[in-house]
Amino acid sequence: MTTFFFQTTVAVFALILLHVGALDTFTAAVYEHAVILPKKTETPVSPDDALLLMNKNIDVLEKAIKQAAEKGAQIIVTPEDALYGWKFTRETVFPYLEDIPDPQVDWIPCQDPHRFGHTPVQARLSCLAKNNSIYVLANIGDKKPCSSRKSTCPPNGYYQYNTNVVYDANGKLVARYHKYHLYYESQFDSPEKPELVTFNTTFGRFGIFTCFDILFHDPAVTLVKDFHVDTILFPAAWINVLPLLTAIEFHSAWAMGMRVNLLVANIHHVRQYMTGSGIYAPHAPKIYHYDMETELGKLLLSELDSHPRNSPAYPTAVNWSAYATTIKPFPVQRNTFGAFIFHDALNFTELFESAGNLTVCQKDLCCHLSYRMSRKEENEVYVLGAFTGLHGRRRREYWQVCTMLKCKTTNLTTCGQPVETALTRFDIFSLSGTFGTEYVFPEVLLSKIHLSPGKFEVLKDGRLINKNGPSEPILTVSLFGRWYAKDSHSISGRASNFETTHLLISTLLMIIVSKML
Repeated sequence: MTTFFFQTTVAVFALILLHVGALDTFTAAVYEHAVILPKKTETPVSPDDALLLMNKNIDVLEKAIKQAAEKGAQIIVTPEDALYGWKFTRETVFPYLEDIPDPQVDWIPCQDPHRFGHTPVQARLSCLAKNNSIYVLANIGDKKPCSSRKSTCPPNGYYQYNTNVVYDANGKLVARYHKYHLYYESQFDSPEKPELVTFNTTFGRFGIFTCFDILFHDPAVTLVKDFHVDTILFPAAWINVLPLLTAIEFHSAWAMGMRVNLLVANIHHVRQYMTGSGIYAPHAPKIYHYDMETELGKLLLSELDSHPRNSPAYPTAVNWSAYATTIKPFPVQRNTFGAFIFHDALNFTELFESAGNLTVCQKDLCCHLSYRMSRKEENEVYVLGAFTGLHGRRRREYWQVCTMLKCKTTNLTTCGQPVETALTRFDIFSLSGTFGTEYVFPEVLLSKIHLSPGKFEVLKDGRLINKNGPSEPILTVSLFGRWYAKDSHSISGRASNFETTHLLISTLLMIIVSKML
């Protein structure tokens, strides 16, 4: 208890010092990196060859980091897999890994590169942060030796982790996060439980997770709801999947639904459908990038509120089912039909007229739509769809989705298939649903994969509506819900009660102190 009290006291004192020089806003940067990939090989390369490739990628990142710092950025996020790519076995990725210590060791690799063995990548990243006076998040591989007596220890005697590191403006290692929800990454191990990683700066409190983690409760939701981070740092190697899960579409929606700043740096690899980075505020996207035409990287910068909860623009809390559960359902069309998105069977009904009120239901989820098109295009078909249940082939994550979308062709069997262009504009739309979850993410995606900042809003009763005149041509208008409590237990990934309680006590004490200052 004495040790815990001392640690908490030190943390609170540190927070007081941070508030003395606290900034109301800060400039954030993300870099979408066109990664230089290794040559395909079925045998491991030498450590020297691995380092050579990583340094080629860091050469590119260095230019972006310097440019961001020169433009006043205080922090920059680089993508997942940015140093060496993603196609590996456990054996072939091993030469790329370094042993990354716990940040509590108080280490500046740039000044003491050999303290924890051979760590040239960590030393160079640390120097980039130090020499440019900027916080840098990078994604690298961590290796941790383990005993063969432990049943979970891999045959090579090492745990291998997909890892984010953060260096502060002095080059000090201040955060390390091991990705928990791996997406077909057999070269890496998951940690025993989700890690809840935060760090404080003079421009807010930050949390970290990686790519596929965003679709689950822990660590993503816990960092925002329980540890009250202001900004999430989110490196990704995200594959775009229409109509609901393109990077810019879902990530901007997640920031709105969770009411938190989100800095997203995605890999740029057109052949793998990887693009889509952005800087997202709780109320709207600040800046985003989506490019399937070139092979070029892209640096994005924008100013954000350091503490968005204190901002006049901070969105009010939403009761996502308030409107939909109190109105009388609109007429349900007799010709409701089924079609698939992501192997999920949705119930659909067609928007036959240029204006109307529709309801479509699946089980206990009913989706309501009021709309008026500017003009009904003869060669375009729109439908309203509902889905509630365990998602996809794995049937592990529980989704609830209400979506108005354009079908690929006028043939209704194509509804739900990817489509990238549209002509139909809407003067009015209002979408709501009888959601059983409080975690709902509002999406509006326009023709040619664009977002619609400033042209829609979410009312506190759960309606997603347009504003400021007719829309641009629409691909989808969706409310994407995640009912985490109904997920398969095998992927619930909840942190231990002790860890959560320990971190919550520390966080609550810090919040109390911050309100006193």
